[in-house]
Amino acid sequence: MPKGKKNKPKKKRKKKRLIVWILLILIGLTAFGYMKGLMSTKFDKNNKQADVGHFSGEKSGDGSTNILLLGSDSRGEDQGRSDSIMIAHYDNKTKQPKLVSIMRDTFVTIPTDSGPENNKINAAYSYGGPELVRKTIKDNFGIPIQYYAIVNFESFPKIVDTLAPSGLKIDAEKDLEVEGTVIKKGPQKMSGEEALQYARFRKDAESDFGRVRRQQQVMSALLQQGLNPLNAWRFPEAVGKVQGYTQTDIPFGFYPKSGMSYLFSKHKPLEILTVPVEGTWSDGYYDHAGSVLEIDTQANGQAIKNFFNK
Repeated sequence: MPKGKKNKPKKKRKKKRLIVWILLILIGLTAFGYMKGLMSTKFDKNNKQADVGHFSGEKSGDGSTNILLLGSDSRGEDQGRSDSIMIAHYDNKTKQPKLVSIMRDTFVTIPTDSGPENNKINAAYSYGGPELVRKTIKDNFGIPIQYYAIVNFESFPKIVDTLAPSGLKIDAEKDLEVEGTVIKKGPQKMSGEEALQYARFRKDAESDFGRVRRQQQVMSALLQQGLNPLNAWRFPEAVGKVQGYTQTDIPFGFYPKSGMSYLFSKHKPLEILTVPVEGTWSDGYYDHAGSVLEIDTQANGQAIKNFFNK
């Protein structure tokens, strides 16, 4: 038998061992980065999170994932009303991220323990945390939600600074000022605090409509810049920090599976929908709720389903 053929098994074994060692090193570095990011949040004395109770997540029938994203104005001390309500949707097959923003003044039926109550959708969080918001969305729009994530005003800037340490590139649509933070119109790199105040501003003629649009602008920038393949080496530590600064039931395994799936895909831009959709709402007022958006729930539920399935 020729000498070259005798050496092949040894070369194959060496190659396999090298691959195994490389994988072990990558796994070790990933675990180290994640724990480093997570532990840094544990030593942050300002990282206070309220107990939000049990969440009964429901999987989608088509294998995609729906995540309830809540921006809380409680600042970690108590359970106030949700400042923003979004549904993040991701399909591992199409690699398409989508985001639905639900206007917080949307008038819906909330299934409280004492019976159905008609009120603004953001009251559901105050009454029963993310679980009641999940039930409210399912009952009104027919959309199942598997996981939740809550970010309060104290944590959001830290998450932005983690995902975009050199600043978040935003083309500010106007001059504005919120709580002493001044932002000028035009392209710029925003710090986490500036991005928060930009997304919160609503003291103009557009009120909540403009605020939701700016929230979507910030979320799109975070996805595009924070999950850039060039930043893949920072991803484990960023995931640890985001996990630590967020109240969530998203399992750790979801991040590498979906995050890497998106990182190394064609990197599709975030698609966005605002609810209520055009032509399905009108202004209303009730003594117990104040100014509200009265909506056609069936039309909006169908709009969300069409958006997710297109």
